[in-house]
Amino acid sequence: MVIRYWRSALLVSAAFIAWPVAQAYSQSAPATTTAAAAADDGGTTLQKIVVKGKRVMNAGDVANTPLATETSEATLEAKQVRSIEDFGRAIDPGVNFNRSTNSVNIRGLEGNRVATLVDGIPLTYFRDGARGTSGGTDSFDFFSLTTVDVVKGADSSRIGGGAMGGALLLRTLEPADLIGEGKDWGGKVGTGYDSTDNSWFNGAAVAKRVENTSIMFLGSYKKGHERENQGTVDTYGATRTKANPADYDQYNMLFKLRQETDSGHTFGFTAERFRFDKDTDLMQGQTPTGNYRPGNYSSGELNERTRVSLDYEYEAPSTDGLIDAAQATFYWQKQERMLSTDAYRYTSVPGVYLRQNSMDESGFGFNGYIDSGFKTGMVDHVLTLGATAFISQAGQYSAGVDSCPASAPYTGLYAACSNLHTNQSDMPDVDSKDLSIFVQDRMTLGDSGFSLTPGLRFDWYDRNPQDTPAYTDSPLGPSMPRGSQDSALSPKLLAEYELSDNVTLFAQWAMAFRAPTTNELYLTYGGVGTYLTVGNPDLEPETSNGFDVGARFGDEDLGGSVSLFYNRYRNFIDTRALTTAEAMAIGYDPADYGNNVSGYQNVARAQISGVEIGAHQQFANGFNVRAGLAYTRGMNLITNKELNSVAPLKGTIGLGYAAEQWGVDALFTAVAGVSDKSTATFKAPGYGIVDLTAWWEPEQMKGLRINAGVYNVFDRTYFDALNLKTTTVSAATRDYYSEPGRTFKISLNQRF
Repeated sequence: MVIRYWRSALLVSAAFIAWPVAQAYSQSAPATTTAAAAADDGGTTLQKIVVKGKRVMNAGDVANTPLATETSEATLEAKQVRSIEDFGRAIDPGVNFNRSTNSVNIRGLEGNRVATLVDGIPLTYFRDGARGTSGGTDSFDFFSLTTVDVVKGADSSRIGGGAMGGALLLRTLEPADLIGEGKDWGGKVGTGYDSTDNSWFNGAAVAKRVENTSIMFLGSYKKGHERENQGTVDTYGATRTKANPADYDQYNMLFKLRQETDSGHTFGFTAERFRFDKDTDLMQGQTPTGNYRPGNYSSGELNERTRVSLDYEYEAPSTDGLIDAAQATFYWQKQERMLSTDAYRYTSVPGVYLRQNSMDESGFGFNGYIDSGFKTGMVDHVLTLGATAFISQAGQYSAGVDSCPASAPYTGLYAACSNLHTNQSDMPDVDSKDLSIFVQDRMTLGDSGFSLTPGLRFDWYDRNPQDTPAYTDSPLGPSMPRGSQDSALSPKLLAEYELSDNVTLFAQWAMAFRAPTTNELYLTYGGVGTYLTVGNPDLEPETSNGFDVGARFGDEDLGGSVSLFYNRYRNFIDTRALTTAEAMAIGYDPADYGNNVSGYQNVARAQISGVEIGAHQQFANGFNVRAGLAYTRGMNLITNKELNSVAPLKGTIGLGYAAEQWGVDALFTAVAGVSDKSTATFKAPGYGIVDLTAWWEPEQMKGLRINAGVYNVFDRTYFDALNLKTTTVSAATRDYYSEPGRTFKISLNQRF
């Protein structure tokens, strides 16, 4: 019944999407630089499909590709998007977020295989396979953003390493975004409530211009609790189904200074600080007579990012110069991710048990490009040259207190101490150097509407482990590993053809790569008599070949997109059991670790293919309809099993009405169940949910907008497959892993 339910809805969605293609082809529309599918004028806001085939300036912009979609600040506010999960639910069904790994998921890949950039600066994704710390690419606040660009597909030629599945390209507010036309100052304030986690958020931003100098201050704060589920058992122990109680605080501050010149140059300074701090009472792990008892077992999560940058932009005031556009950023950035435990144990190694497991990275970087337009015969060129560099240091450390003896033997009551070491590093500090150079040439053949863009990127990295006592003096006594160095070439070829003024066809072949992370290279964890996980400094980079074919069509009244893709991946980095010979070769006797020695290896080949479709229609009477579809299929070509990191088939159908000062909207989302062929531990069933939203702009208060919504209107119990792909779910505690039931949001935004 459930399968028929979502299948019928998705068939309707596909039929709706197919119809506008013919309409867009037959209609004549004025030439524009983008086919906009977003109305930011107070009507129901839809996503903008970026068709940048006719754009000449800023060809070096990473999002200047037909494989990108752009979402504006107005759309984010109208849809009450405050997280990546909200973004995937309300705007793009092809974007998902895995809460179990704190990572973005695009086209079946996640973690460090999806890139996230804030103002062109890459964010680091941390993954400590020994102690569970993960995340980092969610270190930003949506209140500070002016646009979100989503680039789908494997393309390292412009984005850089890690763009195996795609990328999130985030741009923060500029003073000019707040200062309206004919004014010398501007600002916005926002506040709202979300019953999903009983959270309140508040934010304010103000900008001032004095002649050619602009300055901006932005600050936001959010306070919330545990994410609700459909569980009803509120007790201690394994039978609990309600979410564990939690409290969190999130802060974000942004400062910008901009100096413009009459010759097209803009110089700037930016400072940004983000912090997320969460405490959880782990009631499900507590029992009155057990090892962890009520009030004595909690966890903490910390996510911090700080950056300072010098920024430069150039837009040529005329077209007769050598350089048409340029951008450069020099920056320092530091990120830290920490997972902590605060407990008292009563039976196993009785006493205080504290842990603070952290990973961090800091360094100096540069990114920039120049665009130069010229003509050879019948061909118009826009040549882009660019480079990036990052010099950094990464570290990992586990600090703590427990009742384990200072040294072996760990016998009897203290047997668990053999692999519960603390106040040590499981890997050395690592000094890294990353350098890349890229070039592309967008060549347009006269007035034919045909353009070809070849591109090539060269990436080089060097990892140099440092001899730190916290690592070499750890109980395992590891020897210092050797460094790792490699390089890669990532070419691409993009072809575009403007079939008409409002229809662009495209095809792209692109390669991508991902360098091994520091913990994949060097992390060593375990204990004699238990097990052992070792890093591998001989790992090769992951690589891929990606093919995309599709179309972008229409404008803000009628339009959409369709994209078919196929990606082939090699040298996937994963853990597997080592043979006796392999373990002995690196200095470990498997017999000392229960013949349970594993390590990171280039073991897997995989392929991922699928289709993404979106369409919208706005009618003159104020009504609008839209639909989206994201289907991805991934296979491990070694095991011939489906990849459990691939999100199930997902489709959306929306219907809305917008008057001059108010509007309403309904969105139906249907998601297929997990295939029986998947290796996921829990096969989440399919589901369908309905969200209702409304907005109002009071005529008496210019610039004020009130948004409200009821989500999962029919209070369905459903499960997010990505969050549970490796979780064992029992029938008795099934609801503990469920998503929120009926919730609501309300927000007020005032522009000045």
